[in-house]
Amino acid sequence: MQITAIEKQQRRRRANIYLDGRYAFSLSLEVVAQAGLHEGDALSPQQVRSLHQADVRHQAREAALRLLAYRPRSEAEIRQRLARRRLPKDAIQETIARLREQGLLDDTAFARFWVETRDQSSPRGRHLLWRELSAKGIERETARQAVDGVTEEDAALRAAQKKVRQLQGQDYHVFRRRLGDFLRRRGFSYSTAQATIERLWREGQQDPQRS
Repeated sequence: MQITAIEKQQRRRRANIYLDGRYAFSLSLEVVAQAGLHEGDALSPQQVRSLHQADVRHQAREAALRLLAYRPRSEAEIRQRLARRRLPKDAIQETIARLREQGLLDDTAFARFWVETRDQSSPRGRHLLWRELSAKGIERETARQAVDGVTEEDAALRAAQKKVRQLQGQDYHVFRRRLGDFLRRRGFSYSTAQATIERLWREGQQDPQRS
């Protein structure tokens, strides 16, 4: 088989490959360049298969890099998202292995990132953080180490302070119930929630602006 034309697609970084005068398949421009393909080159069936495999690997890597450009991801997240694209398992595994070697995939670093981001934007309890990490495929010990640094009392206080603004003027029973429900949804223990509620209620009673 002979390459009779290589036509670049208008809106994608891909090229249409024509063999013996007929359209045969498309490849990413990167694969075309890496393989050094030119019009007039002869291709064996084995070479065509190798080009297809290289193109699939390229698609898997590009898809993974786009996901990582949005935010850090766990290995399990990347695996699941690539599987949705119906990419071959071997291409997915090779992509993950390469990204891991390059330091672009690191479940330990991801777990720290997740906990730190949550703590800054939406503080929550260790148990809920651990469940979130587990849902993202993080191993139990890695998740445990990531959440161990969270100080529940401090996180609960920071989370509750935002909610308290919505509860100004409520009586103690409403204040206690609504804030308690909020903190439990954020994964804080009953004892931590109660201590936080009592502290903020006392502070509110002492603040003349809240009276």
